[in-house]
Amino acid sequence: MYKWCAAVFAALFLFSHTLPAFAQDVTLTSRDGEVEITGTLLGFDGEFYRVETIYGELTVDGSGVLCDGPACPSLLHYIADVSVSGASSMAEVLMPALIEAFALRHGYDVTREALGDRRFTYHLSDGKTDRKLARFHFHASSSDEGFADLLANEADIAMSLREIRKDEARRGYDAGLGDMTETNRSRVLSLDGLVAVVSPGNPVRALSPQQLSQVFAGQIDNWVDLGGPDAPIGLHLLDEKTGLAQAVEDQLMAPSRREISDDVQRHDRNESLVASVIRDPFAIGIAPFSETGNAQTIVLRGTCGFALAASRRTLKTEDYPLTAPMFLYFPARRLPKIAREFLAYTRSPSAQVVIRRAGFVDQAPEEIPVDLQGDRFVNAISVAGDELPLEGLQRMTKRLAPMKRLTTSFRFQTGETKLDAQSRSNVQQLARAIEAGIYDGRKIAFVGFSDGVGPAPGNMSIARKRAEIVEQAVVAAAETANLEQVTIEVMAFGEALPMACDDSAWGRQVNRRVEIWVR
Repeated sequence: MYKWCAAVFAALFLFSHTLPAFAQDVTLTSRDGEVEITGTLLGFDGEFYRVETIYGELTVDGSGVLCDGPACPSLLHYIADVSVSGASSMAEVLMPALIEAFALRHGYDVTREALGDRRFTYHLSDGKTDRKLARFHFHASSSDEGFADLLANEADIAMSLREIRKDEARRGYDAGLGDMTETNRSRVLSLDGLVAVVSPGNPVRALSPQQLSQVFAGQIDNWVDLGGPDAPIGLHLLDEKTGLAQAVEDQLMAPSRREISDDVQRHDRNESLVASVIRDPFAIGIAPFSETGNAQTIVLRGTCGFALAASRRTLKTEDYPLTAPMFLYFPARRLPKIAREFLAYTRSPSAQVVIRRAGFVDQAPEEIPVDLQGDRFVNAISVAGDELPLEGLQRMTKRLAPMKRLTTSFRFQTGETKLDAQSRSNVQQLARAIEAGIYDGRKIAFVGFSDGVGPAPGNMSIARKRAEIVEQAVVAAAETANLEQVTIEVMAFGEALPMACDDSAWGRQVNRRVEIWVR
């Protein structure tokens, strides 16, 4: 007996979905008895049922129906179960710190239960009544396993140190998870970077990205070729299934069309990698910026002399070319209310403090005055020439000198007009700040820059178009903002303020950007 009743099923959606092994049959009946649905219960978030029926997956408002069957949950004593799986570096430190801070902020009591096999559960309960509210189940594994659990309906949230890949997104769409590449299907939780590390006694302190890729491809195998001692180079990376190792392949090796050498020694954990590099004076590894320990970090330097070191500021601005954002991915279905509240909390200013104290790079915007950007303007002067005269640099300096640069920057995916993942997250961050009135009475300038390949007038035009794209995206996302309170301007200076050398794909990618300046 199926009769469609809009009043009861106003929040109904259809999806195909893989059934979990524990699913059981239930019958949902409207309170007037006119509508009845029988199917397999897939989940309940405290407000809505998800049921697999002969018509596909239905999401049904629990307030309008009565549930009958052995799988029906208790409405009075409902406990939200949220499964989180993926990158161990996020699961072991960052997410627990945020869960505990979230509980403290809301007056919840929180306890941690160790389950073994890199699994643990956080229990949240009401601090006044002791009523159990939620269980956050964690599986500290890898980015690959996090996506696999999400696709198999064994996780509600996946933690990853890389973006979802095309085949995973396609399988997720086929499994009813929605388009996992859309902005609202993921968010950047924190920022990290890929940093080359060596033993403190190694005299080599700087390499170009090109040299670094050649080293890990085995094409440079002796330190003497890099200005070091006559000794073979020992290579160390994390296990190839980890998101960080895959980020090395995507960001360092793929742009140079090289593959990682078979001679690389792999490690299950970053602590092991860093310890091995420190012990071996002729070793080199790639570790996350947040976990370099006592190893010596390598600065990335181009052939033109520009150098970029990984730091909180260069990771926030994406000026450092090998950034590694930490992602949370979730499907196109309702999560329990407490899970949605937790995800909202992760974007709050107080959460950014927790992220920073946990040793990771937060996304809170910082304002950088011109007098702290001397190296950038020195770079600009050094590349001045016929197509980029000093008069143009003086005009740029005059426009920007009274303003401050935000650490919020925007870059595009290689060869595309689509913003990269960190930049898509930055759109939401900046839009929320504008909506909150943080920039009321101030000027926000979207300033476009380009690489130096091609004629300067063309680069100027491209830079302006990119700035306009970003400005339009932010304005569209700031739906509730009173834009009359903010002065918004678009500027472009083309190739005038390079961050890196244009002789490599990495350098050109860094130089193609849109910066935010405020006054």
